[in-house]
Amino acid sequence: MILGRVLNAATDAVSEATSRKKKSEKIIRGAVVLVKKNVLDFKAIHTSIADSLRELVGKGVTLQLVSRDNADPANGNGGKVGKLEALENWNLTFTPPIAGGDSLYKVSFEWDEELGIPGAILLRNNHAAEFFLKTITLEGVPGAGRIHFLCNSWVYPVKQHKKPRVFFSNKTYLPHETPAPLRKYREEELKALRGFGEGELKFGDRVYDFATYNDLGKPSSSKLKRPILGGSAEYPYPRRGRTSRPPSKSDSTAESRRFLPATAFNIYVPRDEQFGHLKQSDFVGFALKGLVTQITPIFDALVDLTPNEFDSFKEVDNLYYNGLPLPTGVLNQIVSHIPLPMIKEVFRTDGQRLLKFPVPQVIKADKTRPPTAWRTDEEFAREMVAGVNPILIRLLKEFPPTSKLDPEVHGHQNSSITKEHIEYNLEGLSVEEALRSNRLFILDHHDTVIPYLRRINTTGTKTYASRTILFLKGDSTLKPVAIELSLPSSEGEKFGAVNKVYTPAEHGVEGSIWQFAKAFVAVNDCGHHQMISHWLNTHAVIEPFVIAANRQLSVVHPIYKLLHPHFRDTMTINALAREILVNAGGLMETIFYTSKYSMEFSSLIYKSWNFLDQALPTDLKKRGIAVDDGNSLHGLRLLIPDYPYAVDGLNIWFTIEKWVRDYCSFYYKMDKMVQQDPELQAWWKELREVGHGDLKHEPWWPKMQTREELIDSFTIIIWIASALHAAVNFGQYAYEGYSPNRPTLSRRFMPEKGSPEYAELERNPEKAFFKTMTSQLTSLTGITLVEILSKHPSDEVYLGQRTPEWTTDAIPLSAFEAFNNRLSEVEGEILKLNMDKKLKNRVGPVNVPYTLLYPTGEVGLSGKGIPNSISI
Repeated sequence: MILGRVLNAATDAVSEATSRKKKSEKIIRGAVVLVKKNVLDFKAIHTSIADSLRELVGKGVTLQLVSRDNADPANGNGGKVGKLEALENWNLTFTPPIAGGDSLYKVSFEWDEELGIPGAILLRNNHAAEFFLKTITLEGVPGAGRIHFLCNSWVYPVKQHKKPRVFFSNKTYLPHETPAPLRKYREEELKALRGFGEGELKFGDRVYDFATYNDLGKPSSSKLKRPILGGSAEYPYPRRGRTSRPPSKSDSTAESRRFLPATAFNIYVPRDEQFGHLKQSDFVGFALKGLVTQITPIFDALVDLTPNEFDSFKEVDNLYYNGLPLPTGVLNQIVSHIPLPMIKEVFRTDGQRLLKFPVPQVIKADKTRPPTAWRTDEEFAREMVAGVNPILIRLLKEFPPTSKLDPEVHGHQNSSITKEHIEYNLEGLSVEEALRSNRLFILDHHDTVIPYLRRINTTGTKTYASRTILFLKGDSTLKPVAIELSLPSSEGEKFGAVNKVYTPAEHGVEGSIWQFAKAFVAVNDCGHHQMISHWLNTHAVIEPFVIAANRQLSVVHPIYKLLHPHFRDTMTINALAREILVNAGGLMETIFYTSKYSMEFSSLIYKSWNFLDQALPTDLKKRGIAVDDGNSLHGLRLLIPDYPYAVDGLNIWFTIEKWVRDYCSFYYKMDKMVQQDPELQAWWKELREVGHGDLKHEPWWPKMQTREELIDSFTIIIWIASALHAAVNFGQYAYEGYSPNRPTLSRRFMPEKGSPEYAELERNPEKAFFKTMTSQLTSLTGITLVEILSKHPSDEVYLGQRTPEWTTDAIPLSAFEAFNNRLSEVEGEILKLNMDKKLKNRVGPVNVPYTLLYPTGEVGLSGKGIPNSISI
C-alpha cells in the first residue's frame, strides 16, 4: 500500500511537471533540400546501401538548433543547443522531386522558451557518403515565423570531419552586430576554413590557403623546368590556392605534379569551390574535344598533300563549311583511343565521318568564298576597340613613339616611324595637327615584348615586337597608317632594336607584305591577350581575393555576401589551368608565340600591375581614351566616340558601382565602421600582404579606412570578375576561331627581297602566309581550345542573378532589384546602339554586333553574356 501511494505520488508529480513543460514546448517543422551523391554519381550506389543501413539503426543525418538569444556557459557561452533530431524517411525510395536531382526531407524540432529564436543549426552526416545541402527552412518559429538557412555546401561524413557543420540563418551581421551566442560559432567556422597551414589536404576538405606558383614545371626535366612565380623580386606573382601535393624529389621548393590528363580533376580545391555536377559534365564534354590534338597526327598527312600545313584560305574554310573527311581506317584508330562521348562531340554522327567546327562569327556573315572582310584595314583596327582584346589601344601623345625601357639595359628602343611614313594618309592633316586634335592612336607591343624576344626567338617562334599607328577618321572608325616590326640587335641587348616600318598597300606583293605585317601584330596581340589581358589580369589576380575572403570573412558578413557570387568556380578553373593550360608543355606554350616563356612573360607584366588602374574609368583616362567632362554621360568624354567596349563597359561599370554603393552604405553608415570591422580589416591585410604579397609595399593600395575606399575596391573586384573577364573571354571563338584573322604564332620572319621566301610570296602569297604563320596542327589545337573557352555552360549564373533569399535585409534586396532592372535597360541600349548605322564600329565590315558586354547570355557559343564570376 505504502509503495503504491509513493508510486502514485511520483506519477502525479511527473504528470504535473510534464504538463507545465508542455505548455512551453512546441514542435517546429523543418524542410531540408539536398542532393544525394548517388543522384550525381552512379558509382556511389554502394554508399547509398550503407546509408540505408545506418538509417535503420538511427544513425543518419542529425540536426540541432542553436539559439541566437540565449547562451549556455557549459557550451563556452555559445548558443544554447537544442535536442538532436534526425531527418525523417531517408530510406523512402521516393522523395518529392524539386529540380535537378534535389530531394526534400522533413525534420521536427522540439522547441521551448529557453531556446529562443534559432540563429544556427548544427548538422552531422553519419552516412557513408557526402551530400550537397542546399537549404534548411523552419516554419512557425515562435517570435520569428519562417527562418531560412541558405547552405549550398557539401557535407561529408563525420568520420572525415569530426565536428558537426554549422549553418547560419540568412541574417546578415557585421562582427559587432553578431548576437553573442553565435559569435563562438562564427569564429570557430573561420578557424576551420583557415586550417593549420600544413599537412595533406584531402578531396572533401574545406581549407583555404595560399601558395606560390611552384607547380608549373618539372624540375628534373631540362625541357619542362620552369621558375617559381611568386615570392621573389625577379618573378613576382599573385598567390594561388595551396594543394598540399608533396615537394618534387629533385627540388624541394617545387611542388610535384603528374603530367597525365587523367589527373586533371584530382588536384585539391576546397570542396565547395569545385564545379557543380552540370558544370563538370559540360566542361568535361567540351574539354574532351581538346583531345583531338592527340589524334590529329594520325590523319594529318591524310587531309593535306603538305603535312602540317594549310595551302590556302579555301582549305581553312573547309574546317567550317565542308569538314575534313576522315577515312574509315583513321576513324577506327580514333575510336580505339577516344571515348564515345567525345566522338559524338568532335565528329559529326551523320555517317559522313567529318571533323567540322562551328563557323566563327568573323566570317559567318561574309558571303564571299573565301571570306575577305576580315582582311580589311578597317576590321583590323575595329577589333582593337570591339574585338576580344579591346583594352590596349591608347592615345599617341608624342611622335615618333618613345620607349620607357631602360637604355642602359636595352639600348635605343625608340620608334623609327617618320612623318613621311604616315602624313600622306592623315586626311590632309600634318602629324602635329593630328596630335593636337587627338586623332592619332597606338597599339604598342614593343616594350612588353622586347625584353623576352631574343629568348622567344630561340624556340620554334620567329616573330617581332610591334607598334601600330592608327588615325581616327571623321566617322569615328580607325585606320592603320604604319606598322613597325622590331628585333633585338644581333650585336647584343645594349645595342637596341632593329626596326622596319611598313605602310598600307592593297595590291601585288606590297599588299601581301602589308597583310603579313598585320598578321605579325596579331601574333603579338594574341599572346598578350591570352597571357595578360585574360589569364593574369582576371584569373590570376582574382584568386587571392577568393582565398582571403573565405579565410577572413564569415558567411554572415555583408561583404562576403556581396562578393561570394563573383568568386564561383574561379579556384577550380585556375587549378585546371595550371594542370593543362599554363603549365610547362601545356596548351598555352604550345599554341602561343611566347612558348615556354609564357608565364615568365606574365610575371614581368605583373610587376607594373596596379589594382586601382583596373577601374574602367581610370584605365580609359590613363590610356588617354577618355577625359573628364561634366557635360558628358558619366562625366567622361571618349576621344574615340564609337568605342563599343568603352561605351558598354562604362554603362556596366557605373551600374555595378551604384549597386555596390547602395549596398555598402546600408551596412557602413560612417568611415569609423569600416575601420573598426575586424574581419574586413583582416581580409584586406591578408589579401595585400600575402595574396598579392610581392606588391604589398606599393603605395597605390587602398588603406581601407573609408567607405569610399570600400565602394571603389569592391566595384573593381566585381568588374574584374564579371564584365572584364566576359569582354576578353567569350569572344575568343568569334575572332580567333578563324586562325588567319588572329594567328597565335609565327614560324618565319617577314620575307625579304632576294630570298627564296620572297620569291614564294610572289608566286603563291596564300601558301607563303600559312608557311609563315600558325601550322595546321597548331591551328586545330588553338581552334579547339578557344571553342571550349568561349562556351557558356548550362548552369551559368549571369550578372544580376543570384540564389533567392540570400539575405533578409529589405533595403539591400531592393537595391539588388534596381541593379537587375538597370542591367535590363543596358541590354536594350546595347541592342539599339548595334542597330545604329552611323556607329560603324558596332558591327564592322564583318557584320558582328558587339554583344560581349550584353549582360544575359545563352548556352554555348552565344558571344554574349556577363557571368558573375571567372568560371571558365
